[in-house]
Amino acid sequence: MDRLDLVPGKRRFGWEMPNRLDRILGLEKEEIHWSGNPIVRTPSSSAGTPHLVPSIVEEWPPRRVGTHSTGVRFLCALWLGFQIRKGWAWSVFQPRAASNVVRRKTKAMAMTQRIARGATKIARAVVDGVEGNEGSRGILAGILKRGLAAEAGDLKKTVLHDFHVEHGAKMVPFAGWSMPIQYKDSIMESTQWCRSNASLFDVAHMCGLSLKGKDAIAFLEKLVVGDVKSLKPGTGTLSVFTNENGGIIDDSVITKVNDDHIYLVVNAGCREKDLAHIEKHLKAFQTQGGDVDMHVHDERSLLALQGPEAANILQKYVKEDLGSMYFSDFKMIDVDGAPCWVTRTGYTGEDGFELSIPDENTLQIAKAFLSSDKVRLTGLGARDSLRLEAGLCLYGNDLEEHISPVEAGLTWTIGKSRREKCDFLGGETIKKHLTEGVPQRRVGLVTEKGAPPRSHAQIALADGTVVGEVTSGAFSPNLKKNVAMGYVEKAYAKAGTKLAVLVRGKSNDAVVTKMPFVPAKYYKP
Repeated sequence: MDRLDLVPGKRRFGWEMPNRLDRILGLEKEEIHWSGNPIVRTPSSSAGTPHLVPSIVEEWPPRRVGTHSTGVRFLCALWLGFQIRKGWAWSVFQPRAASNVVRRKTKAMAMTQRIARGATKIARAVVDGVEGNEGSRGILAGILKRGLAAEAGDLKKTVLHDFHVEHGAKMVPFAGWSMPIQYKDSIMESTQWCRSNASLFDVAHMCGLSLKGKDAIAFLEKLVVGDVKSLKPGTGTLSVFTNENGGIIDDSVITKVNDDHIYLVVNAGCREKDLAHIEKHLKAFQTQGGDVDMHVHDERSLLALQGPEAANILQKYVKEDLGSMYFSDFKMIDVDGAPCWVTRTGYTGEDGFELSIPDENTLQIAKAFLSSDKVRLTGLGARDSLRLEAGLCLYGNDLEEHISPVEAGLTWTIGKSRREKCDFLGGETIKKHLTEGVPQRRVGLVTEKGAPPRSHAQIALADGTVVGEVTSGAFSPNLKKNVAMGYVEKAYAKAGTKLAVLVRGKSNDAVVTKMPFVPAKYYKP
């Protein structure tokens, strides 16, 4: 769809702004200065008329909160864009009255003002609870950055959507879904709670699927780098899908239910891409006589119970002894009487479980878990800070199609029995990386002073020579310091190497640090 370009400059939204995005969305005291009045044309005014609509936010490194909120005005404009797509037709929208046209007391302007007031309430609700907290704002920004691609009217809702709203969740668009980013407690508090108690996450936006048939393993091993064949039934592992160039299409937790059934969970933001990729190769494999079929589990939801109290909470609702179920183990068991697929895994670095649950039983199980005062509902904001503290990658930030698993520090996901042949997509490139090395490496960084480094911040030497780039960064609620990960030239990837991160024009000292930043607490024998 066409978009209305307001001013020349680098595109970051469906409309373009002359100011740097980090200034606008940093909620600073500076006003937005427009080079012209943005005019919103009605959908019916003429064929091919461009519309003011939002697209994916490519970067959002927030700063401090000022006395008046230009970021709120931006969200008002975003909200108005949603309404225009729904068919509403207003003639003019201007964040600040700067022209005679805007000052006219027309019906269109009066309606626009009412929209702005309503949108301001929505926007303030989004930022409420994170103002004044640099770390939480950064985490919130990172989530919104990846989630603003969908229109309000087109968002999918999980089975627990209304339940989240009833419990005070702040809902935001994320990968085409309306998802809770936080609840009544702050993101900082939620992150700390998970490290000492138990947190319940609704992750039903992620895509679960099964491959079934006597050739399911043979088929999957053509697409992923893991040694699926050698897995014991009822166990799983992290692996990655690769493209023809050895880059990462997506990362996935792969579970071998049995020799004829493989269960996978892929990222919500990669769902369409992943399914198209699998289906393309599946058709070719089936044409050659391969016995395998795929089923996407849209009839099931996914909950994650994470934290040191997770096992104690879940044990109350199952007959099986969870003490004999270790990290990455999988079982089909009844939870509170409902047939569930339970994997001892998670995305926080804590002990925990992910439960694939029939949609009709999801609310029942969520309420059962939350009956304990040790469990709290937790949103995507805390989930993001928890995974960063645990040194876990986020696809789209730390993993992308031009990065190989060797560069990403995920060599361990490549099965040892497969490294000789590398008979998967992109295997020739990956084998070369294994034998000859790579030019860059993913590393952890810790900065003691200054603002937290954000995605795309430059990593440099003391003399200013740029040697890498940050991919994820935030203030760690548990360590009380700034942590980040990014890619640097191989020569500077050794732990203890002193570097600098350029944040807002300032050079902040950083030290390459081994990950995870917070020790992992996976339950292992």
